[in-house]
Amino acid sequence: MPKPVIPVAVARRGLAIPPLAREPGDGPPVDTRGRGLRDLRISVTDRCNFRCTYCMPREVFDADYQFLPHAELLSFEEIVRVARAFHGLGIAKIRLTGGEPLLRRGIEDLVRMLHEAMPGVDLTLTTNGTALKQKARALYAAGLRRVTVSLDSLDDATFRAMNDADFPVAKVLEAIDCAAAEGLAPVKVNMVVRRGTNDHQVVDMARHFRGTGHIVRFIEFMDVGATNGWRMDDVIPSAEVVRRIGEAFPCEPVNPNHFGEVARRWRYQDGAGEFGIISSVTQAFCSSCNRARLSTDGSIYTCLFAREGYDLKSLIRAGAGDAELARAIAAVWQGRDDRYSEIRTAETARARKVEMSFIGG
Repeated sequence: MPKPVIPVAVARRGLAIPPLAREPGDGPPVDTRGRGLRDLRISVTDRCNFRCTYCMPREVFDADYQFLPHAELLSFEEIVRVARAFHGLGIAKIRLTGGEPLLRRGIEDLVRMLHEAMPGVDLTLTTNGTALKQKARALYAAGLRRVTVSLDSLDDATFRAMNDADFPVAKVLEAIDCAAAEGLAPVKVNMVVRRGTNDHQVVDMARHFRGTGHIVRFIEFMDVGATNGWRMDDVIPSAEVVRRIGEAFPCEPVNPNHFGEVARRWRYQDGAGEFGIISSVTQAFCSSCNRARLSTDGSIYTCLFAREGYDLKSLIRAGAGDAELARAIAAVWQGRDDRYSEIRTAETARARKVEMSFIGG
């Protein structure tokens, strides 16, 4: 079988910033569908030490794969400048992602810089947990207060097969405990559920984290990128996940923490905590999406399923001032009209989209 072709040219060619439709007002800019801007995800590296089959399959991201050279990455100073511009437009939450963000050298320095520049922003980070035990104390000292850990199965053989790096479950669980002990709690635990691969572990995952204070989010297998072999037949609808958990542990829905919250919340009726479901495939939430993404090389993406981003790095390195950066971001958001999950078809699912490791999950 020929090796799949990753759309590198698509992922790494930035669109020009569009004209500003109207001057930013006192609140966040609003897109063509009336959606405001609240959350920013920042991918700090396109590298990862896992080769998860739904994100960075080894047959594509192999020893010959060319990751971005360091000069093409935004520096920490450039990231902070962009984040401050977003903050001025109403951003209330920033999540550091990757790839695996803890592989970015000095990541705790970036956390400190962001925290000092915007102390009121909810700053968090998503990690596979491999370096979390070593980094947790430094991250907390730098100003991080919450962390999300990816863990797709409690069964060791299943987990090793899914991460395709022979990394054991026990070390991820140890990292979660360590993070909580250092103050990064409650920990959110993300489980991507794929039919026939790990869906038999849903109830076990719920059982393990009930009563711990940590929150598991069960995520539908999504057609991100162009290399993960997505098929609708592999998707376990979140409604089925809730049914399975509810049969073991009666639960009930909970109101969202804020408008646009991606995960739908459920709590156990016996008071043992809560879990969340993220249903991009079967229960699209495009109408309330208020999330922007900054890619590893400095482009703005307005959708996880986008084909291209808007090149902000060139503007920065050409000497643009802070006001010009803010106007550029506002212009991109004002022109946003994407609603991929609402119009998903077999044809769009096969389209060449930017890889998740490039813009974060």
